Amino acid sequence: MDRTVGFRSEQPRDEPFLLQLYFSTRADELKLVPWDDAQKETFLRSQFALQTHHYRKYYPDAAFLIVQLDDKPIGRLYLDRSEPYIHVIDIALLPEYRGAGIGRRLMQDVLSEAAAAGKTVQIHVERNNPALRLYERLRFRILEDKGIYLLMEWSPDTLPGT
Repeated sequence: MDRTVGFRSEQPRDEPFLLQLYFSTRADELKLVPWDDAQKETFLRSQFALQTHHYRKYYPDAAFLIVQLDDKPIGRLYLDRSEPYIHVIDIALLPEYRGAGIGRRLMQDVLSEAAAAGKTVQIHVERNNPALRLYERLRFRILEDKGIYLLMEWSPDTLPGT
């Protein structure tokens, strides 16, 4: 049986899921700090609130999408199409769905949209993010080294045969 990956617009009721997703993206780095679980949760809730505020303030026209697998939320994809390029603001999947090809499929869909529109795609990636290898395989190139983050760009002219 084929499983269906789809999207829907983020809703206020998604906050508990989004908080769980955010916590999962920070789990490895928080293993390194000597805080108890309550301190970690307080920190993560604060960081989640700051990130959410930042995204809404600086990308007011973005599509804030919940990624679903068979109508179950498994991730998020935030895209800003208001620039002369498509900006992938954020893409994240729950740990049990990472490495299964879903992220690759989502990014390929974004790249197909960009190619059809003749646009480039930009994304900021932490240099220790395992997804960096995916972006390199998809032919993103480093546009700028920003220390912790790399600004990467994909262009339709990097498609095979162009």
